[in-house]
Amino acid sequence: MRTIVFDLDGTLADTAGDLLAAANAALIRLGHPPQLVMGQDDATAFAGGRAMLRLAAERLGIEDREGLADAGYLALLDAYGNDIDTHTTLYPGTVAAVDRQRAAGHATGICTNKPEGLAVTLIDRLKLTDRFPVLIGADTLPTRKPDPTPLFETIKRLGGTPDNAVLIGDTITDRKTAAAASIPCVLVTFGPTGRAVADLQPEALLDHYDQLDAVLDQLLG
Repeated sequence: MRTIVFDLDGTLADTAGDLLAAANAALIRLGHPPQLVMGQDDATAFAGGRAMLRLAAERLGIEDREGLADAGYLALLDAYGNDIDTHTTLYPGTVAAVDRQRAAGHATGICTNKPEGLAVTLIDRLKLTDRFPVLIGADTLPTRKPDPTPLFETIKRLGGTPDNAVLIGDTITDRKTAAAASIPCVLVTFGPTGRAVADLQPEALLDHYDQLDAVLDQLLG
């Protein structure tokens, strides 16, 4: 049995629009004008809530970027939880690719740096819950990616072993996580940075989910 662990944001679903909207809502609550732009700042959205707020602080000319990130983070999470799937869409071929792996007897789970509660809500809204019986979020364990512990725990809960597992993601965080766990990493190229993820030297690239079977056959046999 293969164990296929997916990141969520930027890997299974394009969540950038709702993340950026939540960051702008947090800025408004703090008395600042919106600073983040859909399409322009998608890569920052996939780097997390604090990354978006730090970018906003830079654009506002605020020197204490961490201070703004701290002040706005909970408001961002609240806004995101209230409006989590207005713009979010699954990447083409996602469901069919996951279903093919599960039909072949392989295990699929999610390891994300999105807070667990929000991640569970989102995959429910996207009708993915039955396809991912295990989900480890940023706050499920004491550590988060790129620490390999959440990845190992995801694999364990799925009943798999690291020697027949793979992590599919979209950022340097996923690359570092897989490297720390000594398991293969596949990075998708359909995110905002495109094929630039090749510079991170993953074991494989995924241009479209139609290619998933062939990539996994190459890596795991």
